[in-house]
Amino acid sequence: MTATDASTFPDYVDVDYDDGTDQSPDDYPSLEAMIEKALEVTQIGLEQYDNPAIMWTGGKDSTLTLYFVKEVAEEFGYELPPAVFIDHFQHFDELEGFVEHWADEWDLDVIWARNTDVGDYVDENGLEPGDDIPIESLSEHNQQHVRNILEYEEDTFPFLLDTYVGNHLLKTVALNDALEEYDIDGVISGVRWDEQEARADETFFSPRHDPDIYPPHDRIQPILQFAERDVWDTFWNYVVPETVPEFPDDGYVPQSNDDLPNGLTHEDVPISPKYFEGFRSLGSEVSTEKADEEPAWLQDLEDTTERAGRAQDKEDLMERLRDLGYM
Repeated sequence: MTATDASTFPDYVDVDYDDGTDQSPDDYPSLEAMIEKALEVTQIGLEQYDNPAIMWTGGKDSTLTLYFVKEVAEEFGYELPPAVFIDHFQHFDELEGFVEHWADEWDLDVIWARNTDVGDYVDENGLEPGDDIPIESLSEHNQQHVRNILEYEEDTFPFLLDTYVGNHLLKTVALNDALEEYDIDGVISGVRWDEQEARADETFFSPRHDPDIYPPHDRIQPILQFAERDVWDTFWNYVVPETVPEFPDDGYVPQSNDDLPNGLTHEDVPISPKYFEGFRSLGSEVSTEKADEEPAWLQDLEDTTERAGRAQDKEDLMERLRDLGYM
């Protein structure tokens, strides 16, 4: 299917927006089948879009997606797209350090997407997470989002990522502004079908063409078919052995926080140290808790909820937030 409205989205894009409809991870019977599909979707994305970019949070899903993009770009001679990192001002310090380190290791350009209007107000007034920000102190651009798009009527909102207004301003507005500034037409994203109900109906190529909500673009989603366990199996059997020369070629699964072979440290492997500590999902520092003391991949991934450590007021609003451009 070709993009349907050339007035709001480039007519050079020709992708199948139905690919993945009514599918689930069960339709991909092996890790190899999942990887093959991821590489296929990634290659189409790099071929079809003039200015693609990778959404990179430093988390496992977006880092796995970045790995596939790097593999395809290297094999077929595509230029490696830049990564967009949304700086919402409430990250774990280790996560930002992880992104900076591996961007340098992989020679990756990073676009730091920030809502500087909110960030500057926070800095100038010495605010802490949870402190109130007056709506009238925001720029006209942000006030328009709060009043007209979110239809939020209060005089203030809390400086917290995992709330309706906070998430939209700190993440979605920051992302959309970056898409517009850099003229990005394809966002390569690491969302998964099993991660949350609001993402279960996504397709591998997902249109976002309404100019009243976001700069028109497509979402390219290569790892929809991976379950959480599959992500970790791919890391320890493919990603880490292929990117870390000192790592065993046949794979190795660390059994504790400090269990790495051949004298390797956390800094040597492209997996955030927060996962070694027991976090399974990485949100904001102030509203995400570790799920267990064991590393994420050793936990009961099948019978417990991946995002249980995330603030639920935002999780309950996910579907509406996604309608407004959230990942």
